[in-house]
Amino acid sequence: MLEDVLSPARSAWEDLQERLHFLPPFPDELDSLALFSMLLIVGLLIGEWLRARLGWPKVVGYVLAGTLFGPSVLGWISIEALAQARPIADAALGLLMLEIGRRLDLRWLAQQRELLRAALAEISLSFAAVFLFAWGVVGLIPAWAAAAAAVTMAAAPAVVLLIVEESGAQGQVTERTIMHTALSAAASFVVFAVVVGVVHAEYSDDWLSCVVHPLWVVAGALIVAWPMVLLALLAASRLPKRSLAQIFVLVATALLAVGTARTLAVPVFLTLFLMGAILSFSDRERTLSYTALPEGHWLLAIILFVVVGASLPWQDFTWLIGLQALGLLLVRAAAKVAALVWSGGGLGSERRLLVGIGIQPLSATAVFMAYEIAGLYPEIGRSSLSLPLFAAAIMELVGPALCRFALVRAGETVATAGGERGVA
Repeated sequence: MLEDVLSPARSAWEDLQERLHFLPPFPDELDSLALFSMLLIVGLLIGEWLRARLGWPKVVGYVLAGTLFGPSVLGWISIEALAQARPIADAALGLLMLEIGRRLDLRWLAQQRELLRAALAEISLSFAAVFLFAWGVVGLIPAWAAAAAAVTMAAAPAVVLLIVEESGAQGQVTERTIMHTALSAAASFVVFAVVVGVVHAEYSDDWLSCVVHPLWVVAGALIVAWPMVLLALLAASRLPKRSLAQIFVLVATALLAVGTARTLAVPVFLTLFLMGAILSFSDRERTLSYTALPEGHWLLAIILFVVVGASLPWQDFTWLIGLQALGLLLVRAAAKVAALVWSGGGLGSERRLLVGIGIQPLSATAVFMAYEIAGLYPEIGRSSLSLPLFAAAIMELVGPALCRFALVRAGETVATAGGERGVA
């Protein structure tokens, strides 16, 4: 049908080309970069429309645009275009992971025993619940059940930060949500490294891969992150605090870390998270502690979530896997909420419940982790990790709304801070 519409234009162009030889041949398809750029604009408009008309988080619109125009549905975003956009998506995720890593104040956490106990309970129960569901109910072998648990046990740092920023949220529930997100992300990265070795042990006779690959994931990320922190602090210490030049140094070193991690085949999300955590811990002179990333970096999130939406394998969807993914999410949600409600942590039970709701999002980090693990043995891994991938696909749409609901209900967003009272 599209060819019938374009046929007159093609004929007219070819007639004109006979006289104007400098004209290129009639394009069979639009340049992938131009097409992807148009779809980013569409994603932005969908996100803004959903926000203005329905009150939905804008990130939902970005994901919907990527899903609709991606290879699994309309196919307007090709696999090649996704590959071209991946470095930008990595940069966007990297900057968001850097920010969540900077929120991880280890010295403060050491003094907050109740919060640390609540976080450990939430992390442990989430992993155990997902693992038992994937192994005992779905029937995955222990290696892939552990991989599914590693991918889905943590909240989505990128989504949580974007919802907090979009809502202008501030308060105890907001801070606890961010802190639990950072801690669960850190724990999931440790489990991720271990699971890499477990998967090698299951399918490879080479013991060296089982031992060295997990070490490379962690050590490689540290090897990249630590020098970048030293470089950022060294350069920033010679500049005025909170200046544009310091912001430039922070962003430039973060992007350098992204590029280096990609070159060394080290997970970008782990590298930038470690960079943020190390920066938070080692910046004793407060050189960059009060230097915020520019607001423009949030615009990269449009690219990130369009790419994530387009990467979801909806062509492999079945009702069985959909029900299994829904079951995993229910088990995961129950584990997180129960752990926080029962473990205390200095907040009232109703506010702890809201924190449990706020840490439900599952998104870009989970999708990228799943593809990292599945890529070890592609012929097996893609189908074995379809469960967490479809769980992430569902939570791409539901998770942001749950997080925003928790912050609004707590009365900590800009819209509710001076108006409706939240949970007391």
